[in-house]
Amino acid sequence: MTSAIVVGSGPNGLAAAVYLARAGVEVSVLEAATEIGGGTRSAELTVPGLVHDQCSAVHPVAAASPFLRELDLGRFGLRWLAPVVDCAHPLDDGSAGVLYQSIDDTAAGLDGDAAHRTPGCSGASFARRAGRRSGDGARWHRLFTWLTSDFDRLFADISQPLLGVPRSPVLTARFGMAAMTPAAVVGRLWRGEAARALWAGVAAHAFWRLDHPMTSAVGLMILAAGHTHGWVVAEGGSQAIADALAADLTSHGGRIETGVRVGSAAELPPADLLLLDVSPSAAADILGERLPNRVERAYRRYRHGPGAFKVDFAIEGDVPWRAPDVVDAGTVHLGGDSAEVFANELAVHRGHMPDRPFVLVGQQYRADPSRSVGNTHPLWTYAHVPHGYAGDATEAIIAQIERFAPGFQDQIVGMAVRSTTEMSVYNPNYIGGDILSGASSPLQLLFRPRIARDPYFTGIPGTYLCSASTPPGAGAHGLCGVNAATRALAAHNRPPRRAA
Repeated sequence: MTSAIVVGSGPNGLAAAVYLARAGVEVSVLEAATEIGGGTRSAELTVPGLVHDQCSAVHPVAAASPFLRELDLGRFGLRWLAPVVDCAHPLDDGSAGVLYQSIDDTAAGLDGDAAHRTPGCSGASFARRAGRRSGDGARWHRLFTWLTSDFDRLFADISQPLLGVPRSPVLTARFGMAAMTPAAVVGRLWRGEAARALWAGVAAHAFWRLDHPMTSAVGLMILAAGHTHGWVVAEGGSQAIADALAADLTSHGGRIETGVRVGSAAELPPADLLLLDVSPSAAADILGERLPNRVERAYRRYRHGPGAFKVDFAIEGDVPWRAPDVVDAGTVHLGGDSAEVFANELAVHRGHMPDRPFVLVGQQYRADPSRSVGNTHPLWTYAHVPHGYAGDATEAIIAQIERFAPGFQDQIVGMAVRSTTEMSVYNPNYIGGDILSGASSPLQLLFRPRIARDPYFTGIPGTYLCSASTPPGAGAHGLCGVNAATRALAAHNRPPRRAA
């Protein structure tokens, strides 16, 4: 019987293990922490009974994952819940850009921003084509209708390595043209600041300077997935994703051991396959001299991006947002207008801490009231900060919320802070606080962790990297692991070549 060891129980490691176990492989998962889940863990961090997501919180791409939907993890308690408003981006004048799952509803709201129109600039040819007619809602509609009309087929291609052959080449090429355009240029499609800021906030999930090519890719994928499946949360906390995957794994004979830290492959028992849900540098440490020199050089050169400084709050009552639509939003982006977002992301990329950093706020309890205790709610936040930032961004985060929700400070009854250093202790894959497990530079976004036809293969027979440092990257929980496991099992089962 084929055997496999998976090191790491993040969603990618668990998904790889589930895929292999369902194929009849004898699978063991080894996890260094005392609990499974990696970036999908949840815990009571402030007030007893309040459920806080410790890292990943909102899951539009995971909900779009064909593998997760195929598994039917609802049998093991995973249930997706959607807020009334997917995302909102408040502005200083009391208005907000508002994102709904419905493209029609989003477009209707953006068309109401005509009073804020400013002269536009065509930018790239892609931007010129998309912005021919007036009306920000119409522009939003044109851009995202074709992206979502056949999103599942598109997603099947864009969630695979670039050097593969797409099943839908025309659709994928069209997405590629849009994705290659700098996010700052795509922002010029819209005339009103509500639409521009809404786009800028979503594009900022790339954690990179937004005037470079390929910085639209992450925003387009998140928005298209959201318009198709919603910006959903897991009922009871993101831990439910890991727990459901673990339950599926054990139901197919797989085993999980926690509290087992792997420092070297020599410590592991013999197995036909070894899959590593770890960063490239950690993989190089584990595999040691067995790793081919060219692969080790690539893993050691792998770059990490800016960090996340996280603060979880316990608050009494709802956040007193000045813009009414923000109250019902599952996700809130705080960064002012689009120009401010672009400038601050550039500063962070250059290693400078902005006075007003871009802040993401998660109001998961709006979709999932089970996370609250009475009128006390968990509020999830983090700020974009430079890689390895050693300062304290707590007051900057509070000030950004106060900027758009005066009186917020009076509602705080509990708080838990996690710096970039503490983030990398919580999850060793988050080097320097980089929760994307790799910088989103254009080249690395296309070819991570190295330029290779099979980016998961380490160069050692039967050994594969399956972390979020491989395609399609962070946020697509499980797909990196499934892609790696698919290739690992196919290579193992391939008949040996006959001698000539």
